[in-house]
Amino acid sequence: MKSIKRQENRTWFLKGMRHGVPIGLGYFAVAFTLGIHAKSIGMTPFQSALMSFTMHASAGEFAAMTVIAAGSGYVEMAITQLVINLRYLLMSCALSQKVSEKMPFIHRFFISYYITDEIFGISSTVDGKLNPRYTYGAALVASPGWVFGTYLGAVVGNILPDNVASAMSVALYGMFLAIIIPPARKHKVIAVIVVASMLASYGFTLLAQAVSEHITISSGMRILILTVIIAGIAAVVRPIEESEDSANEG
Repeated sequence: MKSIKRQENRTWFLKGMRHGVPIGLGYFAVAFTLGIHAKSIGMTPFQSALMSFTMHASAGEFAAMTVIAAGSGYVEMAITQLVINLRYLLMSCALSQKVSEKMPFIHRFFISYYITDEIFGISSTVDGKLNPRYTYGAALVASPGWVFGTYLGAVVGNILPDNVASAMSVALYGMFLAIIIPPARKHKVIAVIVVASMLASYGFTLLAQAVSEHITISSGMRILILTVIIAGIAAVVRPIEESEDSANEG
């Protein structure tokens, strides 16, 4: 029985690694531009890489660098990060419904540490309950791409033309498409939600620009508001039946 469980965990881990490879490549390209920006505000390559290792959040890191460059204090930094990264609270709540109730706390802790937009995307769409080894496998190849990309960008990034460095960030959008297209093709409801989210996000952006003279809404807060509204409507209109699949709590 134990050998079967070990084999199952190994299968999940290797599957996570395979799915994490394109994420790691995309992370490397995006993190490279992040490293360039970090160097431009006076951060060392080690400081840049350490920030990426402890945060794993592109918008949060860019915002942190803006606060650092402006010479603001710790309170401003804390408030900025809280607002921008609130969406990860929603992701954690959603992913908690994907794991077995019997999953040990230590697994939940490490899974939560590696909740990024992309890893959350692939982890939340696996069939059945989420085996933590799947997330570990994906993070094992994705996280180094983010950290080393930041480090290398801070070391040699300034030798590249600005237009080349900026073009590398397109890889992030490619990753999102690779994540959302397969489940959207499989379930029409997901496809409708994806399209509705895009349209709502665009409309919200136009609205934010129209009222920006009076009210400032950060991109993180926009994501949070839209996620709650759209996910809430989808949950009421088309709730997903509880899966009968066996748990993979490992």
